[in-house]
Amino acid sequence: MSRFAHFVAIDWSGARGARHRGIAVAWCGGGTTAPQLVAPPDRLWSRAGVLGWLLADAPPEALIGFDLGPSLPYIDEGAFFPGWDASPADAHGLWALVEAICADEPDLGAAAFADHPDAAPHFRRHGGRTGAAFGGGRGRFRVTEHAQAAQGLKPYSNLNLVGAAQVGKASLAGMRLFHALDGRLPLWPFDPRPGRGSAMVEIYTALAARDAGRPPHRAKMRDIAALNQALAVLGSAPAPGEGAIDDHRSDALLSAAWLRAVAGRDALWRPADLTPHVARTEGWTFGVV
Repeated sequence: MSRFAHFVAIDWSGARGARHRGIAVAWCGGGTTAPQLVAPPDRLWSRAGVLGWLLADAPPEALIGFDLGPSLPYIDEGAFFPGWDASPADAHGLWALVEAICADEPDLGAAAFADHPDAAPHFRRHGGRTGAAFGGGRGRFRVTEHAQAAQGLKPYSNLNLVGAAQVGKASLAGMRLFHALDGRLPLWPFDPRPGRGSAMVEIYTALAARDAGRPPHRAKMRDIAALNQALAVLGSAPAPGEGAIDDHRSDALLSAAWLRAVAGRDALWRPADLTPHVARTEGWTFGVV
């Protein structure tokens, strides 16, 4: 049994603008009750709106999962940005660096970071701009992303900012959110798992879909019937309604129920390759062993 009383999943977005169709927030309590969506304060969520909700309205004793990468590769090269004097020594420092460079961007945007002359060589950006330090091929990966691949998943480098499946933009914007929450809400494993209160983790919605019986080529659910079939595998009551649903909302709903189903598994909090050095720099995707 998990000690958490509530489970929240947030499908995040790094897109430009102040309101984002790509953000969805869902939560569920204990037991088998159906997960439900959290209505945004306006027609669509903003990133700042999610931050405000986490600080003021999120349920207590909650395990909160974010579908983004809260850090960048470090272990492979011994640095986030080899050759850059300002390259931080840990993830908390990385969040602070992103915030310092992007502080003038509205709604926790982080486009300026990828365009910074010292950071740019490490990213793959639009317009065919791939820096030499990106790593070639699919780019540099964190230790947890190598573990994802070993489990049959298809991770993308957080240094890749191009393509529909990339998570780099969302990850950079998420680092500004984690900087704002630093010292207020712990993010495992950069911060120790607290014995009480709420905590945040990184999640990968494709992992939740796999555990709910969805094959890799059908991980996205775009109708309520498919979502409820997956929820049933996780022991959850069905979500209300019928017909179409966008994959951002279905990902959030399923991932909230998945967190409830797996949060009590001690092995998921103790992956073999999660050393203190990895925890401090790169972090880990909850559920990957």
